[in-house]
Amino acid sequence: MTEIEKRGGSLGVETRAVDGKRTLVGYAIVYNSPTIIGDPEWGFEETMAPGFADEAIRGDVMALHSHDFGRVVGRTKSGTLRLTSDAKGVLAEIDVPDTSNGNDLWELVERGDISGMSFSFRATKQEWDDTVTPPRRRVLKAEVYEVSAVAFPAYADTTLAKRSLEAARAEVEQAKKDAEKRAADAAAAKRRVSEREAVQEMRIRGIQQGAT
Repeated sequence: MTEIEKRGGSLGVETRAVDGKRTLVGYAIVYNSPTIIGDPEWGFEETMAPGFADEAIRGDVMALHSHDFGRVVGRTKSGTLRLTSDAKGVLAEIDVPDTSNGNDLWELVERGDISGMSFSFRATKQEWDDTVTPPRRRVLKAEVYEVSAVAFPAYADTTLAKRSLEAARAEVEQAKKDAEKRAADAAAAKRRVSEREAVQEMRIRGIQQGAT
């Protein structure tokens, strides 16, 4: 679980009570919303590609109070958490339980103390553009572990994201070296073919001259 990153949006979370059923509703994930991760020294711009989590949200995802796995308030497996991907992002609907954690969360959202949604993920497919400043990261596919109602829906765990950037740069550098090696090997192979052809041509000429 050490590679999990946390991200948040700024569209908020609201309460919805119908026929005694209490539901928290908000976008836990927002697509195509560029956000700067980190500080000026190494930061980068990140966006989530539309549909990047479609496969993940069909699996077993938990709803938590403030990213705390000890404070579960819903789960897709039980139907108490529903995640829907639309043009804007991933909408979360959490049926809040009549438990201490659920009641506390409901009260804090109603009061406005908790005002946003967030999610935890691990990127499994991503694109980097390191030719611009700041570099750009686009998450194309990811595993999603949980969504949370949080007081500060800010982008956290930036050290993990920093390592992702460093790894991407290393991959780009290695790709350049591999490309250079392939080009050098191809040039060397071409020279060897040319040399063999030249030797063969000299032999043929020698045979022809000897025959005359």
